[in-house]
Amino acid sequence: MFDFKKNGVHVVKYRVLWMCLSAILLIPGICAMIYSMINYPTHSPVKVGIDYTGGTILQYGTPDKVESSQIANTRQELADAGITNTYLQVLNVDPTEQNGNINSIVSVRTKFIDEGSETAQTITDIVQKDYKDANLIQVSSVGPTLSNELFKMSFIALLVAVIGMIIYISFTFELKYAISAICGLIHDVLFVVGVFSILGLLFNVEVDGLFLTAILTVIGYSVNDTIVTYDRIRENLRYYGRKMTFGEIVDASVQQVMARSINTSFTTVLVLAALYFFGGVTTRDFVLAMMLGVLVGTYSSIFFCSMLVDFWTERANAPRRMAIEDNQPA
Repeated sequence: MFDFKKNGVHVVKYRVLWMCLSAILLIPGICAMIYSMINYPTHSPVKVGIDYTGGTILQYGTPDKVESSQIANTRQELADAGITNTYLQVLNVDPTEQNGNINSIVSVRTKFIDEGSETAQTITDIVQKDYKDANLIQVSSVGPTLSNELFKMSFIALLVAVIGMIIYISFTFELKYAISAICGLIHDVLFVVGVFSILGLLFNVEVDGLFLTAILTVIGYSVNDTIVTYDRIRENLRYYGRKMTFGEIVDASVQQVMARSINTSFTTVLVLAALYFFGGVTTRDFVLAMMLGVLVGTYSSIFFCSMLVDFWTERANAPRRMAIEDNQPA
């Protein structure tokens, strides 16, 4: 039989260690976000791409069918020419007389440029070199209105989800569990956003609409892992509440769910790593955000949230413990 008091991971005993580790993970990113909000024209904590700032879309029609794999070379040539952070997409259409027998449309989205500018001409030269008989068929500018609306609706959805989680976790467990879980979500989001803020400052990495999707996915993944840990704490509290302290029960519960959480996260990271190294360039930052979120979410669910619950319980029981000690005979 497993001896909970002698074996297992000591979340409570090394509480200061987990707090210091969380500080090490968060403080550099928070500093980078503050610096970014002060210096970026958009005053955003990360360097945002054209999905949020708007840009110009140039569309080129070609009679030959273009595969999505071909645009990687075009993207690299544009980057070599100094046109970075472009978004390329291939749209395959049915050739008709009305559209000039076009088989494919190569769409290039970049920052705001004029149609007759040198940058626009450079893009046209590169596209026409890579795709035979490619002709510029449309130039349009897109503002950030749609992205702002998307961000607003996503924020409202996130707020509703957080309120729902607080209600559900409070009803299923206790309010302290719910608040600790939300603190864990904030911990994970700050870490991922902080890393991308640092990457934006050091390597000019920009975030797009997929980044917000990754953040929302990380939140769902993290809270699921946290609920599993909380459920184990509740079960052990029911059976061992009179034999063990709450801190010992937390340690035992973490020990029981740790292998499951690590194995699940490891298999998830393996898939994401394959997508990162062998997938498309346009989804690479999205996959990186997911990997960071899964890793930090596993850590926070096992150590950070459990530590907060134990700390809250200890503070709540302190007055009662002091009263018992005061009433003991000398």
